[in-house]
Amino acid sequence: MTTEEFQKKYGIIGKSKELKDIIDITNQISTSDISVLIYGESGVGKEVFARAIHESSKRSRNKLVSVNCGAIPEGILESELFGHKKGSFTGAVDDRKGYFEIANSGTLFLDEIAEMPLTTQVKLLRVLETQEFMRIGSETVTKVDVRIIAATNKDLQREVDSKRFRKDLYFRLKAVTLNIPPLRTRTGDITMLAEHFIKRYSDENNIPQPKITSEAYDLLINYSWPGNIRELKNVIESAVALSKDGILTPDSFKSLLSFDTFFSENRNLPIPLNRTTESIEREMIFHALIDIKNDLKELKRIAARTEQEFENSVVNPSHIKEVVPIEKMERDAIYNALVFTKWNKRKAAKLLNMTERTFYRKLNEYDIH
Repeated sequence: MTTEEFQKKYGIIGKSKELKDIIDITNQISTSDISVLIYGESGVGKEVFARAIHESSKRSRNKLVSVNCGAIPEGILESELFGHKKGSFTGAVDDRKGYFEIANSGTLFLDEIAEMPLTTQVKLLRVLETQEFMRIGSETVTKVDVRIIAATNKDLQREVDSKRFRKDLYFRLKAVTLNIPPLRTRTGDITMLAEHFIKRYSDENNIPQPKITSEAYDLLINYSWPGNIRELKNVIESAVALSKDGILTPDSFKSLLSFDTFFSENRNLPIPLNRTTESIEREMIFHALIDIKNDLKELKRIAARTEQEFENSVVNPSHIKEVVPIEKMERDAIYNALVFTKWNKRKAAKLLNMTERTFYRKLNEYDIH
């Protein structure tokens, strides 16, 4: 498959040389099982490349499981990845598969890998090296065949130097590295992306496709796009939804853009200061709506995975074996945090998101010494 065919098949929009070079590498390595580490700022489309790698690989008939390591609380990430046995901890009312088992014979995409706790990194490294693990509370080894694609918006070498990321895991993950450039460095792609988002939104909502003026394109090209392609998509969709005459002009976008970052460091153009209170308020509202929309999508993805299990294990009375009082759960959480931190009370309070005053009060209340 040529680079152009690969790009068209997997919907990667753009014509810049930086993007073409990355697509070429992606095309070459997708058919192998080699681990891939994807770098890029938030919103550049790291998951798009992960999906393209999976769908063009020999594993394409099996699942691609995406995990946002930064969105899962530290205390349950290990259970989410490796699963657990019934009764292995408070709240484990049934056996549960982790993401590794769900992705067996397929691909596991670990987004925001730099946010993974060091304790979980140790176990992840073992799985990558042996392709086997044990569920929490189990004494049985489970073998899996999973390809790993990881992504981050942080400099992992710097994280390694700062002792926040394991060096051995870093080298294990970076067999092939893809650096997705930010949108502001490939402005030649902005026009194509804008046209694509306008058409897709119009088709999905069955509305006439609006025209966009050359002045509006100039505005979009000169903006620095701190949120990259995700921000461009949200801005385009909002502008189309609010369009009244079917024409998108600079005024259609100005209230949707953050003028604090409107010009990059290399631009010496004046920043407009004649903004009204109304336009500022509109900008704040639209950005809040965009954030809510993204949060809802993430919540729906998580809910879709857990809804059936929740119904089976909690709503169905026959599956309820024990009702644990909240006080006992809280006491267990405090005790576990103390054990985990080797009885460093300040660290334990921080892990539990408690003030030290509250933490010490709870210690006395539950007679933990």
